[in-house]
Amino acid sequence: MKPNNNTNKGVDYWTNRISELEMPALCSTVKSLEKLAKDDVSSLALLGRSVMHDNALTSRILRVANSAIYHKGSSQISTVSRAAIVLGFDAVRNICITAKLLSSLLESKNLAPNVYQRLIKLMAKAFQAAMMARMMLSHHDEEMQEEAFIASLLYHIGESAFWSIGGEFTEELDLTLSQCETPAEERSATREALGASFLQLTQSIARNWGLGELLIQALNYPEDQRPDIRAIFLADKLCDILSQPVLDKLELAKRMTQAASFTGLEENEFLLRMQRCANATHKLAEVYGAKVLLDYLPDPKRIVAAEPDLPPIPLDMPVYQVNLNIQLAKLRELTGFAINKADFNQIMQTVLEGILEGVGVDRCGVLLLSPSRKQLQPRVILGPDADAIKQEFIIDLSDKRGLFHQAMEHKVPLWVDDPSSKKWQEQCKELQARHVSRQGFLLAPLLIDSKVIGFYYADRGPSQRAFDEVDFQSFIHFSQLANVCFTVSLR
Repeated sequence: MKPNNNTNKGVDYWTNRISELEMPALCSTVKSLEKLAKDDVSSLALLGRSVMHDNALTSRILRVANSAIYHKGSSQISTVSRAAIVLGFDAVRNICITAKLLSSLLESKNLAPNVYQRLIKLMAKAFQAAMMARMMLSHHDEEMQEEAFIASLLYHIGESAFWSIGGEFTEELDLTLSQCETPAEERSATREALGASFLQLTQSIARNWGLGELLIQALNYPEDQRPDIRAIFLADKLCDILSQPVLDKLELAKRMTQAASFTGLEENEFLLRMQRCANATHKLAEVYGAKVLLDYLPDPKRIVAAEPDLPPIPLDMPVYQVNLNIQLAKLRELTGFAINKADFNQIMQTVLEGILEGVGVDRCGVLLLSPSRKQLQPRVILGPDADAIKQEFIIDLSDKRGLFHQAMEHKVPLWVDDPSSKKWQEQCKELQARHVSRQGFLLAPLLIDSKVIGFYYADRGPSQRAFDEVDFQSFIHFSQLANVCFTVSLR
């Protein structure tokens, strides 16, 4: 590398240059948001005011806040303050930081094509890792998920910020790194040029900008087994593998095994969740106005290529994960209905929304007995292809040995884990194969004054995901509370 007056300046020089000269707006925004987080009393009002002067940022925040990934309600969110009330302060703060980070880095001017491409690849990897870390923590509370998301997104902020500077020095280092054959050679060349590693630069920026204790801990102790740090580490490793030109299937399999074990999922199911996560990341990048990332995000088909026997999944199909906050909100609504009479349809809609979005199923419905009690017919179905399923999902109850007839007789909820197994095969003859997934379905009687008038049904057929005991118990909780509401409403 040719001599340059920037060479070997050290970590403090680069931190100050990035903070004060190259990215002062991002630095200021992040510091302001972190300061607001410590002020519980006035944070909501101040949050709106802190970004009000930036119309482009406000517009981007509201677009993301109203996206399907964040907002499950029907009414539009029109102000940043309102977004903080509906989604929570932490979620909106992180949307602000993400939007500002993307605009600051991706709109960098006068970068050489190779340097800009390096920056885009790095940002795409970070964005995917952030989504993946949050996905792997889906059974933890939303606060932990949001903290892990932003920490993953900023996990390589030092390197990203450096490339965004542009100029001759970045072009020379880019050329040097492109000629290195191993990651160790790249790290050595970087230290020689900057007087510090990219990791040290990220650590310095994290402290200087007050980017949160989780990010600092994840950088300093990446092998820590705390759930949030473990998710950040594994997501970063997986996305690093998936961003390479040649897919290292052995290394991918190793990290996937670790990640599946961490989440408590079977590897096939975790692979499907990775695919889903990649699809969601594509959509969110578009909502953020970061379409330039799309060509560099991991291709979902490439992920599935590691396990060719898995069925393809439509890219546009939403997949709901377990969401304890939604479960609690819907159970509270039902409790209110049990105290004060509510309309039959209102109760039915609420319980199905709780099962769909809270328990995290692909589709669910209420099946009601016909007047003759010889057939079950769907009253309401939520999920993909709901109208088509509603027309076809009619169950004949003439066979008294059949599953639904037995469930009606004994008034008990059922978890059919594998309809094709010997345990269930005989009883499930009344069901056509297209109605249920290979992983099975959940069933619970709809009772009014101890009389069965129908069933609650749920499955994860389209995404081919399995249920566990916690899912089944949550499903039972919803069905039992809804039965109380129905009984009260009809008295």
